[in-house]
Amino acid sequence: MPVGTFRFYEELNDFLPKHRKKLDFEAEFHGRKSIKDIIEEFGVPPTAVDLLLINGKPVYFNYILQDGDRVSVYPVFEYLNIQNITLLRRVPLRRIRFIADILLRDMVQPMRMLGFDIDFNGFYTIQDIIEISIKEKRIILTNRKDILKSKSITHGMLMQPGTVLEQIKHVIDSLDINYQIKPFSRCLRCNDHLENQHRKQILDRISPKTKTIFEKYLLCKSCGKQKGRKNTCQLKVDIIRL
Repeated sequence: MPVGTFRFYEELNDFLPKHRKKLDFEAEFHGRKSIKDIIEEFGVPPTAVDLLLINGKPVYFNYILQDGDRVSVYPVFEYLNIQNITLLRRVPLRRIRFIADILLRDMVQPMRMLGFDIDFNGFYTIQDIIEISIKEKRIILTNRKDILKSKSITHGMLMQPGTVLEQIKHVIDSLDINYQIKPFSRCLRCNDHLENQHRKQILDRISPKTKTIFEKYLLCKSCGKQKGRKNTCQLKVDIIRL
């Protein structure tokens, strides 16, 4: 009977029984089967898999497992851009999201301006930040070492002293997420997505002088629904070059 050696990493272990979690294990397989079929038989959904290595080399889901193969199965990579490595999909499942502590509040609006999802609330406690980071898989941005010392934190970056531009550039370069920049796609006030709106759709929100100048606008999905707020989000930002 052919046998393969398997190892599942990080949160993919949540789908496995205790005796197979976070360790190498051998398993027999019957007949000619694709690695996708075998992963499903283990109870791991292929939609949660972002990288497959057979004997150290990336493969497609339709790879036919051979006797003696060593299989490494990885979930979404937050810290590593595997777009040029994985063969499973054109765009990896990687989704980068952040949460900033109050000492880095100056980074929040410029990062949202670039289109990055970054949660921030001046009333968050350290415990709030940690819990949100764990629940939503957000990378904590902080310059306080004590926050990142918590054993429960799995996503965090310790920011070094520098200008806001230098700190943002460090984040983008370190995580290799320059390709995810989408300027003016998020509201600087609440972090939600902005939607394209024609002048005719929001006439009651625009000042008379502005109506004569522009035809297309960006409206925040969340702020735009709030009663008593007639205008689209007023965003005053400095354009930065990265």
